[in-house]
Amino acid sequence: MSGKTVNSAILLLIIGNAMALISDVFIKLLEPGAPVFQFAFLRCLITLGFLLPLAGQLDRKNLFAGLKIHTARAHIHLAGILCMVIALGNLPLATANAVFYAAPILVMVLSVFLFREKLTPLSVTAVFSGFAGIILILRPVEFNWAAVAALASAFTLAINAVLVRKLPKQQTTVHKLFLNYLLILPAAGALAWWEGAPWNSGMLVSAMGSSLFILGYNITVLLAYRQVAANQVTSAEYTGLIWAVGIGWIWFGEVPDLWFLAGSLMIVMPLLLIGLQQRRKSPPRGFNPAPEASYSGSLGKTLSS
Repeated sequence: MSGKTVNSAILLLIIGNAMALISDVFIKLLEPGAPVFQFAFLRCLITLGFLLPLAGQLDRKNLFAGLKIHTARAHIHLAGILCMVIALGNLPLATANAVFYAAPILVMVLSVFLFREKLTPLSVTAVFSGFAGIILILRPVEFNWAAVAALASAFTLAINAVLVRKLPKQQTTVHKLFLNYLLILPAAGALAWWEGAPWNSGMLVSAMGSSLFILGYNITVLLAYRQVAANQVTSAEYTGLIWAVGIGWIWFGEVPDLWFLAGSLMIVMPLLLIGLQQRRKSPPRGFNPAPEASYSGSLGKTLSS
């Protein structure tokens, strides 16, 4: 699975999204009342440790280039992790992930305000259909702080994805990830200290498992998008929602209802149609030099999770 062909890239993304869901499972398996700040700090610290062997890809002469944007993204990322933990701990796995899929829709909206981009009729349809789908999934009677956290997490993913454009173009993805987690640590450590929860090995295992599998997802995405045009394979990222339904059903006994299925279709289908539209406009194969700029199904996890 080199990612050099469309089929191998699609397979990589399917496997990668399964790994991302396993990362979510480690979060969901946290005990009720688990210290959220401690988990966030441990996960960021462990992820930074996993990245250290790749330090050779850092531009040490310009290590802190784009520091202001990196700092902003890092702290937005920290807020996103905290919201994600709350959402996954209190919502069904598939429901939380379906709401996370609002991120590509929010990217469209943010791009209009920040970069004066124009939305096509299909993009406008995706925005309205997506928000209606979220309302169907959550429903006012079930709208609680966990739902707010899921929406906030999607919003942080979208902001960070948009801010990628502001980062120095010459920086590698490893460089961006390294700075992201390095800059998170002071705030995450301070919050964990303020929380004052006792350290425990179970929390360490959960943080390590979540970090390891989300980095596995990052690697598969980089391999998949490196030599194949993103619009040819990005629809494979939506298999993440299938994994979420399957794992939630089998592991946690969370049976999706018709409201969830209808809402998920309203979120995902317009995004798939946008991908197909882009595919028709592009050649069947091509080198994609900036995979991190592709706002795909599991948006933001590559650079923000």
